[in-house]
Amino acid sequence: MAFFIASSPHAHNRKSTVDLMKWVILAAIPGIAAQTYYFGWGTLIQILLAVVVAALMEGCVMLLRKRNPMTALNDVSVFVTALLLAVAIPPLSPWWIMVIGLFFAIVIAKHLYGGLGQNPFNPAMIAYVVLLISFPVQMTSWMSPESISPGDSGLYDAWKLIFTGFDDDGFSLQQVRTSIDGITMATPLDAFKTGVSQGISPSEVSSGAQFGFIGGLGWNVVNLAYLLGGLLLIKNKIIQWYIPAGVLGGLLIISTVFYIVLPDVSASPLFHLFSGATMLGAFFIATDPVTAATTVRGRIIFGALIGVLVYIIRSWGGFPDGVAFSVLIANMAVPLIDHYTKPRTYGH
Repeated sequence: MAFFIASSPHAHNRKSTVDLMKWVILAAIPGIAAQTYYFGWGTLIQILLAVVVAALMEGCVMLLRKRNPMTALNDVSVFVTALLLAVAIPPLSPWWIMVIGLFFAIVIAKHLYGGLGQNPFNPAMIAYVVLLISFPVQMTSWMSPESISPGDSGLYDAWKLIFTGFDDDGFSLQQVRTSIDGITMATPLDAFKTGVSQGISPSEVSSGAQFGFIGGLGWNVVNLAYLLGGLLLIKNKIIQWYIPAGVLGGLLIISTVFYIVLPDVSASPLFHLFSGATMLGAFFIATDPVTAATTVRGRIIFGALIGVLVYIIRSWGGFPDGVAFSVLIANMAVPLIDHYTKPRTYGH
């Protein structure tokens, strides 16, 4: 009979990696449903494409590494990466955007560092940033929500736009986006930033058709849906509350300060909390256990750093939303954060 010696702690979490990943996918369903409702069938098509491409890439890389592909596919982690990238990009992005993004996420950001558990950066956000910098037109081609768009983009039109670049009437994505009179195709974050820079007051900018009672129209419901999914993850102890609280708290505090000090050029705190990828980033991206801080204090600091950086990039950076950049910068700071937040050794 073998005698095993292991260091503390000896507590055992009964949830396996597969269980954790499945819960993340399940909790994302409300957000995915809201995105599909407001931004069309492209969201579901991108998810389906991402899952198929991710499975093929993961299997090929594992074969090249002379390992069993099923060991990697069975842990479901690659499908979570695919899902996060699919909901982060515009729903009608061309198919090759997803293929290039997943190549960087799976091959470069994950397996070149040793595979699951070895990557220092969030793979989905690496892919998103590479795509955003390399293909800014495609990565900023968001349609207006269906509720304010007089255009009718069905499942077949979305499929054709993604895989051929043209809809059933022969119009390209850019032609479809510019053919809707009176509706700006910029996201609410981009529209607010552009309007304020042109000297328009925040109240006048926020009166546009793409703005809702809080945040951007459609985007506010999407964020509420991801918030609901995130709370489900916390309730079932899939994630802990430290990082989401840090992200939302950091963003809330800095946006409130500037909203009070500079009300003529600043959006309200609620606008920042319920626009863009705030809730998706706080609950589903920043909480990646591999790339986040590990200590309790460190996780709060890690999350707060992301929240502050999101506001800084949104307000003064070159991109309307800054979740991906903020997460990657915080990933780089993880070793430093963990070093200075280590708990004291028991007995000292």
